[in-house]
Amino acid sequence: MSPPSSSPIPVTLLTGFLGSGKTTVLNHLVRQPELADALVIINEFGDMPLDHMLVAHSTENAVTEMSSGCLCCTIRTDLVQTLRDITWRFSRNGRRQFRRVLIETTGLADPAPIVHTLSTHPQLAQRYRLDGIVVALDLAAGNATLDRHPEAVRQAAIADCLLLTKGDLADAEARRMLLQRLAAINPAAPRHEVRHGALAADAVLHLGLFSAEGKAPDVARWLHEAAYADDAQHHAHGHTHDHHHDVNRHDDHIRAFCFAVDDPIPADRLTAWLAVLRGFTGPDILRVKGILNIAGQDQPLVIHSVQHIIHPPITLPAWPSADRRSRLVFITRDIGRETIEAAFQGFLRD
Repeated sequence: MSPPSSSPIPVTLLTGFLGSGKTTVLNHLVRQPELADALVIINEFGDMPLDHMLVAHSTENAVTEMSSGCLCCTIRTDLVQTLRDITWRFSRNGRRQFRRVLIETTGLADPAPIVHTLSTHPQLAQRYRLDGIVVALDLAAGNATLDRHPEAVRQAAIADCLLLTKGDLADAEARRMLLQRLAAINPAAPRHEVRHGALAADAVLHLGLFSAEGKAPDVARWLHEAAYADDAQHHAHGHTHDHHHDVNRHDDHIRAFCFAVDDPIPADRLTAWLAVLRGFTGPDILRVKGILNIAGQDQPLVIHSVQHIIHPPITLPAWPSADRRSRLVFITRDIGRETIEAAFQGFLRD
């Protein structure tokens, strides 16, 4: 196990539309001991100032404001500079004083550019790792937000965890519809109802594959393929289209599914398939997670992508269970399971 000063610093992204209650949640989170040594990065947007003084005074956290508005547009400059500089700006005797970073994005921000920056920027990729994307959604206004803003649907689809706020303002029907809708958009993400911002810090931490330093990766929790079991049964019975309309009257065009491959996958085929996946994804393959059995290798390979960002595959030390099949989980927009599975099987047969 590496000492804390040299291992990658976990980063949590907290996002959600304006009015979703993110700042209230953030104020509660940073008062908890688990986040006492977190560095919080917030940004101001338009006329909705965040109450960052309260955040700054509620713990010893240092809060860095983005000076130039929307985080999306400034991601290449402000955030890179901030993340590059904070390790020495907030250090004493050569040791940094924070163990994790929490970035609260503006409601209009797509988390993907931040994920991309953390994964690919030469000076940041070695120093930070994405621990999780946390998305807040207002139970009362959530349906209207998802109806009006396709980017809100994308946020919900790529979330590792969903926070449902303002339940006291939501009637039973609005709540039921939103929960059904989220179950179709992102069946595997845990959902936490948050009342007046109160939430245990553990709910939003350790969401990644490597959830805690020095521990074996928790593949079962990360992949959570059981969440997709209903979908697989519906597909097996030929109800692909109807299933999504039953669950989701609005039809957000999101498809969430899982499939398994029984035989080991030749390494060269995997490389070719990943290249094709990168090519035809565009904005329509929102999330891919998988544990793969590669021919000739005893250890499993883990793949993970968020939108167009495909992380470098990771070899795990051992299989987490006796099941050695390759398993892949997808969240897509307007691309059905049959298309993806047929393309994958086609590659294996060629």
